[in-house]
Amino acid sequence: MSFTTAPRAILFDLDGTLADTAPDLAAAVNRLRTDRGLAPTPYDILRPTASHGARGMIGAAFGLQPEDEGFVALRDEFFSYYENAMMVHSSLFPGVGTLLAGLADAGLAWGIVTNKSARFTDPLMPMIGLDHAACVISGDTTPHAKPHPAPLLEAARRIGVAPEQCWYVGDDLRDIQGGRAAGMTTVACQWGYCGASEPASWEADHLVDTPEALLALVLASVGGVTLAA
Repeated sequence: MSFTTAPRAILFDLDGTLADTAPDLAAAVNRLRTDRGLAPTPYDILRPTASHGARGMIGAAFGLQPEDEGFVALRDEFFSYYENAMMVHSSLFPGVGTLLAGLADAGLAWGIVTNKSARFTDPLMPMIGLDHAACVISGDTTPHAKPHPAPLLEAARRIGVAPEQCWYVGDDLRDIQGGRAAGMTTVACQWGYCGASEPASWEADHLVDTPEALLALVLASVGGVTLAA
């Protein structure tokens, strides 16, 4: 059992946590397949890999890993397609707008820590309505990406709060590992791209099913209630 005290800032993963970007990621990788005369990979196979970006998508659609011959060429082509069609079908998850407004009303800063490259993160923020974040840390902002704690610690530094005063919310094991390594309270969200993995086994401090449940959890904490998970 873990006990959690009030946060001063809430940090979020992006893909699969705040934003449902899987449709456009899947469309980009399926363009690679149709270019090669291959049938599109079914969306329900691609969606669980969306949190892993190009590596996940190309792995699911072509069975290639980063060390395999041909992966880099496919990745670069995938990036080009995705960069030019990032907001065709992507959107915030239902309830995320209300969640972020509720955090602001409670006087809490919120920011984003993602492994997505700034090449994509920077233009996506205003398009998807997240440009009012207190900070945005991309996968190439620091020398290390999650699960290394460096990007999370940089987010806390930019907001001006101690790491232990931050909660980190994500939909992948590496999010929980990174948050824990940074000394933050960790929250696993189950509305994202968890796929076949089991969030209950990640040993996050909290597990939530909806953005509304997360907001209630945060508000209970800042209201002076010590939470046990």
